[in-house]
Amino acid sequence: MSDIKFSSEEKPLIVAKLQRYFSEELKQQIGRFDAEFLIDFISEEIGGYYYNRGVYDAQTVVAARLEDIGDQLFQLERRTDFKR
Repeated sequence: MSDIKFSSEEKPLIVAKLQRYFSEELKQQIGRFDAEFLIDFISEEIGGYYYNRGVYDAQTVVAARLEDIGDQLFQLERRTDFKR
């Protein structure tokens, strides 16, 4: 897995959300540099857990779709004397 990196468009949006959270919920001000540092820390130390959860969720969706496809293919089979 490669490192979790945010684009130059994404990072300022995330920083603003973190600063707003600190201000509204914690009644503390956090500067841009500190917010970026915290985002980097969270990405490095905790991001893998969120990433893996997304991968597991995607695997579940793909497995369900493949099962549906298998069922649909089975329905397409025609009766023959040949046994598998």
